[in-house]
Amino acid sequence: MNKQKTKSKNIMDSMVVTGIALAAFYWVCESFMYFFLEPEANIIQHVLGPDKFQTWTRLLVLCIFVIFGSHFQYAFNKRRLADEALLQSEEKYRTILESIEEGYFEIDLDGNLTFFNDPLCKILGYSRNEMQGMSTRAFSTEDTIKKFDDIFEHLKNTGEPVNVTDYDAIRKNGKHVALELSASQLKNSEGRTIGIRGVLRDVSERKQAEEERRKLENQLQWAQKMESIGTLAGGIAHDFNNILMGIQGNASLILLKIDPSHPGYEKAKNIEKYVESGTELSKQLLGYARRGKYHMKATDLNDIIENSATLFGRTKKEIQIHKRLAEDIWTVEVDRGQIDQVLLNLYVNAWQAMPEGGDLYLETENIVLDHNFVKPYEVEPGNYVKISVADTGVGIDKENQERIFEPFFTTKEMGRGTGLGLASVYGIIKNHGGYINVYSEKDQGTIFTIYLPASEKDVDEAEALAVTILKGTGTVLLVDDEEMIIDVGKELLNELGYDVLFAKSGAEAIEVYKQKHKTIDLVIMDMIMPGIIGGEAYDRLKEINPDVKVLLSSGYSLNGQATHILRRGCNGFIQKPFNIKQLSYSIHNIIGKR
Repeated sequence: MNKQKTKSKNIMDSMVVTGIALAAFYWVCESFMYFFLEPEANIIQHVLGPDKFQTWTRLLVLCIFVIFGSHFQYAFNKRRLADEALLQSEEKYRTILESIEEGYFEIDLDGNLTFFNDPLCKILGYSRNEMQGMSTRAFSTEDTIKKFDDIFEHLKNTGEPVNVTDYDAIRKNGKHVALELSASQLKNSEGRTIGIRGVLRDVSERKQAEEERRKLENQLQWAQKMESIGTLAGGIAHDFNNILMGIQGNASLILLKIDPSHPGYEKAKNIEKYVESGTELSKQLLGYARRGKYHMKATDLNDIIENSATLFGRTKKEIQIHKRLAEDIWTVEVDRGQIDQVLLNLYVNAWQAMPEGGDLYLETENIVLDHNFVKPYEVEPGNYVKISVADTGVGIDKENQERIFEPFFTTKEMGRGTGLGLASVYGIIKNHGGYINVYSEKDQGTIFTIYLPASEKDVDEAEALAVTILKGTGTVLLVDDEEMIIDVGKELLNELGYDVLFAKSGAEAIEVYKQKHKTIDLVIMDMIMPGIIGGEAYDRLKEINPDVKVLLSSGYSLNGQATHILRRGCNGFIQKPFNIKQLSYSIHNIIGKR
């Protein structure tokens, strides 16, 4: 219909132009003809004609000339305005296309670009001249080419627009760019499909942000899962240590009361060995749960590594140990027992990765970490001491590397591992304000890298271990909510020569101490109790007597409470399970300072 109207309008315009031309030609011919036929006529007669008929004829022709001339002018102006409006519309259309961030394109049925905007050039990294007539296959991956063929087939069969959210392309520099595509059919004026038009959006930054958010969500979920399991592990370790304390205490009492030649003496010694094995398992649980960090001392890590490597080397002679320890290493404030545990777990892990022997490389160095480096690990920038433990073993594949710090995850066969070793390593290092990395390739060995925050304190001297039972006198208030700990504790203290008072809660301990604090020389107090817990009970005891002597005793410490109490002036800490020698030494070390 529109085509017919346009055709009729063109014919009408042509008629107007033809009519004006004929009228003008007629007027001129009539005037000249009359001039030659009647040369004696005056100028007025030549122009208007010799009679009224000729005059009215010429006037009629003149009117026709004016009418058709006006119509011609109107038609010309209308077409000119239409052309200008079309040019303005095209300019507006192009301006819009060039101002948007999305890339607009039109392609023919062979996939060659016939029209595109500058943002498309920017997205793909080509100049306009380079992209003119370019095939879409030139910047498409194999997967993208297949998707585009499917899109074209869909548009051809259904005519419905298509949206694709994962459309990858290759920039001129060879880098991949993530795009979203919206495409529809491109038709000519006759309604025949002549190609495809579409819009491409660069979603690289958005996808990167989504990936970062996904990683953070996974990290949060993992942290929450680890925290839940850690809380469970800490609670189990606490109860387990209390049970071990009961066993160890009774074993110590048996060994005190029977002669070494007695048949049961070795059995009792074996019980102590089994308690030690149970204690090691408990330490792994506490390490993973980020508990058990009590004796924080400024330490030279080189000394710990030297001692632990020497002891390990004596038992695993098939492993060649190479040490490169930095001189003037910065001190770190750590629980030495837990760092020993970390190193031993890493040594054992390396040994198990080298069943036929191999090399173990130990290195230390001072290092300064900036904000950008430590940001992914949620630690503070500053001075750190770096420890590297590398082996030449079988390595760890990528899939297992992502899980090696999870509790109870192990690649060893049944009976060879608990799956707590590396989990406890991770927990201990994180609990010391540091972090640990692992890098490994299959059959190329493994490197564990530990970063611990440096301290400005001088190295503290290590305390000597108890070798004999140290007896004494005085009165001890024993505070614990476990009946078996009270029972075995009273007997152990009596064997050491002390009188014993007991309380089964923090509130009861405060009341007993309030009444008898003048006769009490020492309070041995559990950390985790119902009601008033160890920290609050300690502060209340200090209010009664600022000079109170307190020895903390617990299977584990919740959120570093033991460390905080020790910093507030508490006299010492002894971790369950302990034997009578350790108890006697801890008591003597505190009461001896009076």
